[in-house]
Amino acid sequence: MNLHVVLASTSPYRRQLLQRICPEFVIDAPEIDETPRAAESAHALVARLAEAKARAVAARHSSALIIGSDQVALTATGILNKPGSESNAIRQLQAIRDTTVTFLTGICVLNTKSGGCQISVETTAVTFRDLSDAAIKRYVARDRPYDCAGAFKAEELGIALVKRMTADDPTNLIGLPLIRLVTMLTAEGFDVLGQF
Repeated sequence: MNLHVVLASTSPYRRQLLQRICPEFVIDAPEIDETPRAAESAHALVARLAEAKARAVAARHSSALIIGSDQVALTATGILNKPGSESNAIRQLQAIRDTTVTFLTGICVLNTKSGGCQISVETTAVTFRDLSDAAIKRYVARDRPYDCAGAFKAEELGIALVKRMTADDPTNLIGLPLIRLVTMLTAEGFDVLGQF
């Protein structure tokens, strides 16, 4: 296997997850427009953006397996973007307390040697606890989840906000579904266990 792995993301969460299954990889920041298209579904959006991120860095990497990923939180009223600030994070968590939110994580593996491209969208349903405003404010001050879809970090204290979670892979929620990724890398001839 002479293909190297490239993570088309600057997310520290995705980097930490990928390190679990791939000790050596390159990080390359994709520069793409992430604006949703008119009438584009959340499912189509994360699939398109995962692929766009991989393709945005492809020209810089021959003989590579490029991984792109994107995530959104979907509520009954629409898509939640990354909050970006304390006040927005508090508002988002107030809006989703005692409800179920669907997190969609798009993943793409692009083989620059063969031209092969695999895309999948993984789903996680999260039911949030009915939290007080004070509890939400304390949580936001602690975890500062400004760069996370849905304004919470399941890998940190944010797990205390969750009443129930349904997913095929717990890493979906953190932003890089490793179970699906291992399957995709294996299909490209990359031996994950052989890396260790």
